[in-house]
Amino acid sequence: MPLFLDLHNLPDGVTAAHVAEMHKADLDIEHEYNCRGLTYWCDEKRKTAFCLIEAPSKEALIELHENAHGAVPTRIIEVNDTIVESFLGRIEDPEKAKNVRLNIINDPAFRTLMVLKIKRKLLRTDEISTLKAALRGYITTIKTVTSQNNGRIVKQEANSFLISFDAVTDAIHCGIKIQNAHHKVITPDLEFKIGISAGTPVTEKDGIFEDTIRTSDYLSDIAKGGFSISTVVKDLYEGENQNKPIAKVNTITVLNTRDEEFMTQLMTYTESIWSQTTIGVNDFEKNLGYSKSQLYRMMMNLVGKSPNIFLRDYRLNKALEILEKQNQNISEIAYQTGFSSPAYFSKCFQKKYGILPSNFTR
Repeated sequence: MPLFLDLHNLPDGVTAAHVAEMHKADLDIEHEYNCRGLTYWCDEKRKTAFCLIEAPSKEALIELHENAHGAVPTRIIEVNDTIVESFLGRIEDPEKAKNVRLNIINDPAFRTLMVLKIKRKLLRTDEISTLKAALRGYITTIKTVTSQNNGRIVKQEANSFLISFDAVTDAIHCGIKIQNAHHKVITPDLEFKIGISAGTPVTEKDGIFEDTIRTSDYLSDIAKGGFSISTVVKDLYEGENQNKPIAKVNTITVLNTRDEEFMTQLMTYTESIWSQTTIGVNDFEKNLGYSKSQLYRMMMNLVGKSPNIFLRDYRLNKALEILEKQNQNISEIAYQTGFSSPAYFSKCFQKKYGILPSNFTR
C-alpha cells in the first residue's frame, strides 16, 4: 500500500497536545478507510505538523482526516519508508511515547541537509590505485565523522553524499571536521565541496525535502569556497549557540537572500540549456534579466568565475561524469555536452584537468 507524508499548517493556539489528540482520533477510525497511521511530527514553533500514513490513495487519507478531526492537509506527497527514516530518523512513534493514552510528540520534521561532493580537480594517467586508495580513505572518514556528529547518510552516489541532521550545530561541526580531514592530507587531485541548507520535508514539490536538497546541491556545486551555507542555516546555528557568530567558525561562506535567489535562478536556467551548443553568455544575460556588467559582477561575487568560464566548466563537469560512468566516443560526448566541436572540447578538457579526454582512465 502506498505511503504518504502530509503537511498541516497549524492555526494559532494549536499545541503538540492538540496534534496528539488528532493523531489518536485518526488511529481510532483508520480501519474504516483501510489506512494505517504510522507516526507524526509536530513543530509548535513553525506551526506545522506532518503525518506519515499508509493509505490506498490520497483521497482515502483526506477522508480519514476529515472524519476523524476535520483538519485537512495542505499538501500530500508519496514517499518511501526507507528514505523517510533516513531523513527523519523514524517511521513510527517513539518508544517512550507508546502505551500511554496520548502520544504527545513535540518533534519537528525540520532538518538540516548537507550535500558533500568530492570532485576531481586534476586527472592522472598513472598511480590510479593510489588515488582510489585516497578516495576510499576519505569516504571512510566521512562515514565515521557523520556518525559521530549524529548525522544520517540518506544517499551516497559515487563520491557524492546527502546527509541529514536534526541539529544545525551537528551539521556545521561535521562539515568542519570533514574539511579539516581533507586539509591534513595534501591531495591536489581532489577538492571537497560542502553545501548546507535547512527546511521541511513537504513543499510544493513532489519529492521529500526537494527544495532543501536542491539548495544544498547548488551550494556544493557552484558557490565560491569549499564550504557554503544558506542564511537560514547561519541564523539557526547562531540561535543554537547563544548568538556566537558563525563567521568565526572556520572558513564558511554564508550566502545572503539575494545571492540565494540568484544562485537558484542561475542553476535552474543552466540545467535547462547546458547541453545546447548554440547557448552562450548573451543568452544568460537575456534570460536572467541582467546586463553584461551586472551578470559578470554577480557571477564573480558568488561563483568566482565569469559567465563564460562557468558555463564551460559546468559542461566539462558533465563530460567527466559521463566518462566516469561509461566508455563513450569522445566526439559524442563533446556534442552531448554542448561543445561546438570535438577538437575544442578536448582542448578545454586538457586545460582544466591536465590530460586529454581520450587518455582518461576510470
